[in-house]
Amino acid sequence: MMRAAISTVCSLDSGLETILEEYAAGHCDAVDLWLGHAETFLETQPPAALSDLLASHGITAVAASFQGGLLTSQGDARREHWSHFESRLGLLRELAIPVLVVSGDAFGPLGPEDLSRLSVSLSEAATRAADAGVRLALEFDARASFPNNLQSAVALVEDVGHPSLGICLDWFHFSVGPSKPLDLYLLSRETLAHVQLSDTADVPREMATDADRILPGEGSSPPDELIRRLGEIGYAGAVSVELQNPRLWRVPPRQFGEIAMTSLRTLLGQAAM
Repeated sequence: MMRAAISTVCSLDSGLETILEEYAAGHCDAVDLWLGHAETFLETQPPAALSDLLASHGITAVAASFQGGLLTSQGDARREHWSHFESRLGLLRELAIPVLVVSGDAFGPLGPEDLSRLSVSLSEAATRAADAGVRLALEFDARASFPNNLQSAVALVEDVGHPSLGICLDWFHFSVGPSKPLDLYLLSRETLAHVQLSDTADVPREMATDADRILPGEGSSPPDELIRRLGEIGYAGAVSVELQNPRLWRVPPRQFGEIAMTSLRTLLGQAAM
């Protein structure tokens, strides 16, 4: 059965302790942990305190989002991003979080050397993640140069061919970018590592931004086709609501958590749970 979750970024303006307490009160038992929240908490507390906080509310962190800067960065920036990546792998290992979302943030003109660096970087990142017991989930970005669609992302992951590298399918980027409905048939249980859901407000998809993300099933891009495909391939991983919408950040976390979990479980056919 798919695991229904909420990304803590949906309540970005609140502290992690408040979010977890209020989401738990709203019947949420799984989160996609926004790493900014975690790292702010860890400025004053050890990782064991975060593990205890999750356990005290009966919440499992099914994934962590997100790691950027790994693909085509160079020089000092590359060293900084990879050092940050190593520390985050250590944190995920300590907290037993199984999936780390990696941003497909290759923007601007790309040449053959950039594409080669991107592939090599993903292979190296997956190897390091495997050593930490973590699986990477590459999230394609509709605004990126490559990959910016599901077909290219699947081809890249399959070309790297590392079992610790899979796909994060963010429905927003699927809906507003050049991905096509037929691309969903490229998904398999082996390649799909994580799913993030949101719907899109009624705006032209070329103009849609993160601020236009709304609850799944309430906008112009309902994820019904994706949910059907997940059932067909027997996907049993996590599906999280992820809304980077500043207007929704002001909604009290308990209210948001209750509404989001009801919406998500209805889509997944788990409304009675």
